[in-house]
Amino acid sequence: MSEPSIAPNRAPAKPSQSSDSHLLADKTLIIFDWDGTLMDSIGLIVESMHVAGEAHGFQTTDKEVQDIIGLSLMNGIEILYPQATDTQKLAIQQSYADYYIPNSHRTPFFAPIEAMLQTLQQQSKRLAVATGKKRRGLDRVLDASKSHDYFVMTRCADEAGSKPDPQMLNDILDYTQQQISDAVFIGDSIYDIQMATQLGMTSIAVNYGTASSAELAAQNPTYQVETPQALADLLCG
Repeated sequence: MSEPSIAPNRAPAKPSQSSDSHLLADKTLIIFDWDGTLMDSIGLIVESMHVAGEAHGFQTTDKEVQDIIGLSLMNGIEILYPQATDTQKLAIQQSYADYYIPNSHRTPFFAPIEAMLQTLQQQSKRLAVATGKKRRGLDRVLDASKSHDYFVMTRCADEAGSKPDPQMLNDILDYTQQQISDAVFIGDSIYDIQMATQLGMTSIAVNYGTASSAELAAQNPTYQVETPQALADLLCG
């Protein structure tokens, strides 16, 4: 990984913050998005949304589905299928779950992620998750991946406002009694970076998930990395 790919962006999340406030070595709370950041699930999400939409007479593109990942499921459905009735939107949501759940074994952690989580725990970092998933869905994948014990708190879209509303981050900060300056948020969508920016929280954009490198760079994340290994190197180095 070349040095520029993990260097802080020139524009800080908040102009009033000094660059020292973004030093990762000083962060005691590391908050992750889930899909496309920790778990390799983007392909299944796109596939499931195509299956669900087409089951009710609607079609969309891969890119359009990728662009709503990070939002709550119903918010995403409303963006993708604005012409659908409320009844149809609920039916699409159910069809999505009916396809995604039995196939969710196809969504492992990205290769270096579990070792990274273990290393961060050994470094006495506190880890948390802020995700667009519903609680039931997150608990299911936490169980399947046996990863509950890595995280001191997890927050879901049905427990707080959908991204980019920063309520999830505020809830995690309140629970852990940490300050914004103590935390960093990592995500793969523009909504992730927008959420962190609203609080002036240090952010890391990962280019291997939903949004393109250019789309993420336009949101001025504090750091930006290309691969899961580069993320592990940045956080654990």
